[in-house]
Amino acid sequence: MEGAVRLFAGEFNQATLSVPDGDDRNAAWVVTPSGACCRMVFLAGALTEVHEDGDMVYARLADPTGGFDLACGGRSSPVAGAIVKIPLPSFVSLTGRPQLYCRGSEMIRTVRPDHIRPVDRTVRDQWILRTAQATLHRLETARLSLLGEYSDERLAAAFRHYAITPALLGEIAAMVEEAVGQVKPAEPASPDAPDARELIIELLKANPGPRGMAVEAIIDTLAAQGVFQDAVLAAVEALIVEDECYQPQKGFVRLL
Repeated sequence: MEGAVRLFAGEFNQATLSVPDGDDRNAAWVVTPSGACCRMVFLAGALTEVHEDGDMVYARLADPTGGFDLACGGRSSPVAGAIVKIPLPSFVSLTGRPQLYCRGSEMIRTVRPDHIRPVDRTVRDQWILRTAQATLHRLETARLSLLGEYSDERLAAAFRHYAITPALLGEIAAMVEEAVGQVKPAEPASPDAPDARELIIELLKANPGPRGMAVEAIIDTLAAQGVFQDAVLAAVEALIVEDECYQPQKGFVRLL
């Protein structure tokens, strides 16, 4: 199962490289300056704009480094219907498909959402921190590649296309540092505070059937242990994005 990539708007908006998959039935890979190769992304931020144009719904998702342009076809689709009902501004998280294409001499970058839901600032801040970690990991891999200590076909394509230099990697690292600076200091956690991710994993281990476990059942079970629904949904979404579990059918999750 292909995982979704975390990346900041500031990096996505520098992307100009699209690499064919080799199978015409699959979308092309979007390759960013840090070497991220993605056909699916996991984003979070503030939904600041929504407007309809014909049968399309367009929106703007802002993170501390810039904004993503969202495009959703079919106003009657569940995702488009969900977007237009979200109050502005609101924090949201989404999974979607990044796309690059040229309009004349202009490079157009959009994300087509597959799923979107409102979240709170805590979830948004967690996304910033984990996206920062993922970006810094890619930058370290790129640095090793510059030194000849690592090789990867897509990373090599990024190096050739973007003319990667230590200075460019440093600029992206500075962007990451600025984004992390927008995160509010976390409140001290109670030593007895439950870890939603670990609890969900234990539940799924105890329910290894072909359908796994219903999300609603997970919510009900963990509510008795003091874990709120928002925390459960955020943890489930993160586990899916990180390829720890998947959805064998709608409304159910199972460990990979």
